[in-house]
Amino acid sequence: MLIPPHPNLRRLTKSEIEQYNNDGYIKNLPVFCPKSSPMLKCLFYELANSLPKEIDINKTNCWHKASRKFYQLCRTPAILNYVEDLIGPNFFQWGGQFFVKYPKDGSEVPWHQDSQYWPLSPQKTVTVWLAVFDINEENAAMKIVKGSHKHGSLKHHKNNAGHLVINQEVDSDQINTENIKTIDLEAGEISLHNDGLLHGSGPNNSERMRAGITMRFAPTDVKCDLSVWPNFEASMARGSDEYKYNPMSAIPKNEQFPIRLFQHSSEFS
Repeated sequence: MLIPPHPNLRRLTKSEIEQYNNDGYIKNLPVFCPKSSPMLKCLFYELANSLPKEIDINKTNCWHKASRKFYQLCRTPAILNYVEDLIGPNFFQWGGQFFVKYPKDGSEVPWHQDSQYWPLSPQKTVTVWLAVFDINEENAAMKIVKGSHKHGSLKHHKNNAGHLVINQEVDSDQINTENIKTIDLEAGEISLHNDGLLHGSGPNNSERMRAGITMRFAPTDVKCDLSVWPNFEASMARGSDEYKYNPMSAIPKNEQFPIRLFQHSSEFS
C-alpha cells in the first residue's frame, strides 16, 4: 500500500537539528498527506488484526523483519531523510513496534530512558514515532523531559504494577517537571527522539484511539553486545555498512507477524 506523501516534505532545518541535539527531540514533522490518513489507519488495522487475539500487540517487536508492508513503510524516503539529517548517510534499522492504547485504556508507560534496555554502544539510536491517529494530551500522548538525554544513564527501579507497560522507571526526584513537554502529533506526522531522553505516557481516559508506530534507527558504528542480545540483527536502511559489526536480517518477502519481542529473522523465513 503506497500512502501519498505530504505536499510539504522537506529536510530538517539547522534549528531543528540544534533542537534535537540540545533538547533530545523534534516533533510535528510531515510525512504523509493528511487526506491519506484513512490509508494509514487501514494498514494499522490490517497488521494489528493479523495477530492472534491472545497476543498483545504492545508486546511484539521487529515487525520490519516479519511484514513486507511494515518494512516498506519504514523505508519511506521522507522518514529516512529526516533520520539521515541527524545521524549521517549510513544507518540501519533494528526495531519496529506498535504502541497502542485503546479508548478508556488505563495502561501507563512510566518515565524511563530507552537506552537502558538496549546493549548498544555507542548510544546513538534515533526513534521515529509515527502517529496513526491524531494524538494529544487527551488521548495519552507521549511526554518527554526536554534536555534529559544530556544527563547520562539515570537510575531506574523496578515497578511491577499491573497497569504499567514496562516495569522499570526512574525515581521521581530525577524528573525536572518544568521541562516536561507533550508530543502532540497529527496523523501522518512523526516525532524523533534520542535514546537517552526521559519519556513516558499516562492512561488514555478518552473515547479516542491512540496508536503509534516506532522505528529504531542507528548509524553503522553502533555495535550490539550479542552475548546479551543474541537475536539482535541490523537491517540496512540507507548507505553502506562499512563496519560490519552486527548480523544482518533478511528483507521480508511476504506478510507474517511477530508473536513476542525481538525474534530472529529466521523465524519468519
